[in-house]
Amino acid sequence: MNKENYCPLNYTMTLIGTKWKPLVLFHLLEGPLRSGILQKHIIGISNKMFTQTVRELEKDGLVLRKVYPVVPPKVEYKLSKRGASLEGILRSLDAWGANDLKE
Repeated sequence: MNKENYCPLNYTMTLIGTKWKPLVLFHLLEGPLRSGILQKHIIGISNKMFTQTVRELEKDGLVLRKVYPVVPPKVEYKLSKRGASLEGILRSLDAWGANDLKE
């Protein structure tokens, strides 16, 4: 990537600009969540899309995945330091939506 000629907003949108990524990130703001609980918070997401979304977020360094060596398997997701740096943006989007719904 040539950083000199790259639009910062375009860069950000490639990281978080899908339908599901901001929702996953937002729900992790309060702390780590088990995979099943996180998925239940995101109404309408399929298993396949959930898996694809968290894998992309993990690949981009926004989410950390921890697998516990237990039966049945326990997988937990949490925000990385990089992912947590998006808190202001995510909370602003949430506040804007709450305000707009009132009108």
